[in-house]
Amino acid sequence: MSERKVLNKYYPPDFDPSKIPKLKLPKDRQYVVRLMAPFNMRCKTCGEYIYKGKKFNARKETVQNESYLGLPIFRFYIKCTRCLAEITFKTDPENTDYTMEHGATRNFQAEKLLEEEEKRVQKEREDEELNNPMKVLENRTKDSKLEMEVLENLQELKDLNQRQAHVDFEAMLRQHRLSEEERQRQEQEEDERETAALVEESRKRRLLEDSDSEEDTSPTQPQPALRPNPTAILDEQTPKAKRKAESWERSVGTLGSRPQLSGLVVKKTGLDTSIRRGRAPPLPGVMKNGQVAGPAPQMPGTSSLSQLGVYSDSEDSSGSN
Repeated sequence: MSERKVLNKYYPPDFDPSKIPKLKLPKDRQYVVRLMAPFNMRCKTCGEYIYKGKKFNARKETVQNESYLGLPIFRFYIKCTRCLAEITFKTDPENTDYTMEHGATRNFQAEKLLEEEEKRVQKEREDEELNNPMKVLENRTKDSKLEMEVLENLQELKDLNQRQAHVDFEAMLRQHRLSEEERQRQEQEEDERETAALVEESRKRRLLEDSDSEEDTSPTQPQPALRPNPTAILDEQTPKAKRKAESWERSVGTLGSRPQLSGLVVKKTGLDTSIRRGRAPPLPGVMKNGQVAGPAPQMPGTSSLSQLGVYSDSEDSSGSN
């Protein structure tokens, strides 16, 4: 069984490579290659921007009758992504760059223009020195002066580096750390002092307030409770009750007038009961059980309201009898 991947090919003994026919390909043959746009360009037909790095399937050919130091120059054909117009550019081995031929304009070539300007100035200077020896001396003087300035600047940089080389960065960091700790400690002490001062001030204020309150407060005598007015209940009556009370006052009089009520209200005593039962009332000053009876005691604080109550009781009792 033969191998799947054959690395060696069989050459017969009578094999002659000179007898193999050669293909005659044209020198301007084109190949299809995959490449990226080497620079930013803008299409002349539609104005579409083609940025550097955009990929194209380009056709590549060798430029006839053009070379640089034996290096061939290649031309590439691409198409615009919008209008499909053909754009061509070729290699530039002399400047290690690409040159635009037609179909688009190259953008953002300021660096290239600056390099070309420097080359032009250098070429003019060389031509001027070739014909004017005094100009050569003047240019040499300027160059030597510029070189001395450059050396002075370089020496200053070296001195600065040497001064910085002797700096102990660890000591600087340590000093900075210590200063930071000292600052934090001082801030903490200040905070503690302020807190203590505030506490002391509040304590003094509290003591002053306590002393002032003790001076202001003095022992007061307890006032006796006022006896409620018996007629106060009449002030709290309903409008209907108030109207009845007013009609009563108009007909009888106020309850506080003792002379008027004394003639109308009679207290039920033992005299009435004795008369009703046919007994003679005991006279004042007559002895009772061998003793002289004094005057009848009067009830202290007998008000008109109580008399009115007694009067109503007497009527109820007489009605019941």
